[in-house]
Amino acid sequence: NVLFEVNESSLKLTATDLESEISTTSTISNFKSGGKITAPARKLSDLCRLMPDLVEIHFFLDGDNLKIETESGKYNLSTLPSEDFPVFEIEDTQSQINISSQNLKNLITKTSFAMGNQDWRHYLNGLFLKLEEGVLTAVATDAHRLALNCLDSVSDINFSGIIPRKSVNEINRFIGENDSELSLAINDTSLVLNSDNLTFKSKLIDGAFPDYNQVIPTGDSSLLEVNVKDFVSSLGRVSILSNDKNKGVKIHLIDNNMVIRSNNADNEVAEETVESKYTGEEIEIAFNVNYIQEILNNQINETCNVMFFGSDKSCLILPPGVEFPKYVVMPLLL
Repeated sequence: NVLFEVNESSLKLTATDLESEISTTSTISNFKSGGKITAPARKLSDLCRLMPDLVEIHFFLDGDNLKIETESGKYNLSTLPSEDFPVFEIEDTQSQINISSQNLKNLITKTSFAMGNQDWRHYLNGLFLKLEEGVLTAVATDAHRLALNCLDSVSDINFSGIIPRKSVNEINRFIGENDSELSLAINDTSLVLNSDNLTFKSKLIDGAFPDYNQVIPTGDSSLLEVNVKDFVSSLGRVSILSNDKNKGVKIHLIDNNMVIRSNNADNEVAEETVESKYTGEEIEIAFNVNYIQEILNNQINETCNVMFFGSDKSCLILPPGVEFPKYVVMPLLL
């Protein structure tokens, strides 16, 4: 159910699944009396969604029934007492920053696809957010790949926490496409995100996020510069004949030449040569094609750089000329 709260100037709606909560406030045009009640969320949402745009809706509470009237219709919904609606308890939050909604969206979308999904290591099933020394960092990993993005912040406060996967997806929906100023507050157990008339609250995952700096490869490397669109297209075609189980493709690099190959249990083979710039030792390395494609789909530049540190070591993918966002992908053993 959704919680209805009416006073002389506004209607406030609140919904929760006990792990997260969202509330929104709207002005009202006609007020007779205030109060609280809960009504079925799905039925109410579907009913309002199917009404004509800008239609005026009247709500009346009659005993245990919520009556809804429009110019041409009458509807009667069952209710439950507001006293039974769960209170989303949240500790006093001291660490609060203001951030552009599109900056936060960019931080999340460039990293969240690498989150774990129902991993037994629960701390991987979310997005790690850290503010330290004026830099806001987002990190996600499922132990096979890692995505990291950073944003300079004007705040000098420090905080960190792991936002659950479901809440990350809700925040992305919450932000939308409009650029607005948000306030973000995090403490040890929860976060609160506020915009003009929306408030989103979420519990954080209890656990320690792994030291992601340890898995970012360093040292001598070979460099591949390749057109993102060409790379994605070739991977898509070659992967059709890859093994369905591991979706592995092999990449062979030598003297400004990149060859992508795949094969499967039916002895079907695919091979393409992709025009690219490669400097370094000859290398043959295999990856899960889905991991590479998801990273490439989040590149906004025409080209990207891929740094290789050996055929049995993770590679590092970066936009040209900048340090973030950066992506790490572990190789496959085929």
